[in-house]
Amino acid sequence: MSAPVTFTPLSREDFPLLARWLAEPLVARWWNHDPSSAAVERDFGPSVDGTDVAEMFVAALGGRPIGLIQRYPIDAYPEYVEEVASVCEVPAGALSIDYLIGEPAARGHGVGAAMIAGFVELSWATHPRACEVLVPVAAGNAASWRALERAGFERVGEGEMEPDNPVDPRDHFVYLIGRPQSGQPGSWRRQHTRHGIKGNRLDGMIDGTTPA
Repeated sequence: MSAPVTFTPLSREDFPLLARWLAEPLVARWWNHDPSSAAVERDFGPSVDGTDVAEMFVAALGGRPIGLIQRYPIDAYPEYVEEVASVCEVPAGALSIDYLIGEPAARGHGVGAAMIAGFVELSWATHPRACEVLVPVAAGNAASWRALERAGFERVGEGEMEPDNPVDPRDHFVYLIGRPQSGQPGSWRRQHTRHGIKGNRLDGMIDGTTPA
């Protein structure tokens, strides 16, 4: 992959494309999101309007849109924090991300990992108080968690969480990357992990990305 992945804020003009991506079989398998125009407006419109804490971006490779990625402060969703905290420590002020590769031709070339890594790097600059990005992912979605690992994330927890797709078991992994310390590239990991069960999951953390 020679071209960098770039990010443009999601707009309503992107909604037809996003609906197509949500209906794509592999994305639908893991996101389990209604691709209808009404559902896209309901769930993505507030972020476009700036009335929701989630910031959403279209990811493009060589100028061609290939996926969606979003970030939000995880502590904006107290019930979700409680659920994740049953699996691992939730750092105060941490961000979380969701992502998908909607174009099948873009999968399998390291694009998912590059998209995640590039977005996290930008997030350190735009959110100077955030020191960690924490991402739960369904254990069965190996393509997603392998992309996280290639992007520098480390697994810090394993436990049960409510799946986005009811056909899936509750098994989840939680991945974390920390803000690079001054003069030191890469991530640092926390060691506080515990296992448990908690319900009321609010947001999907799994995607249609395939490994490089």
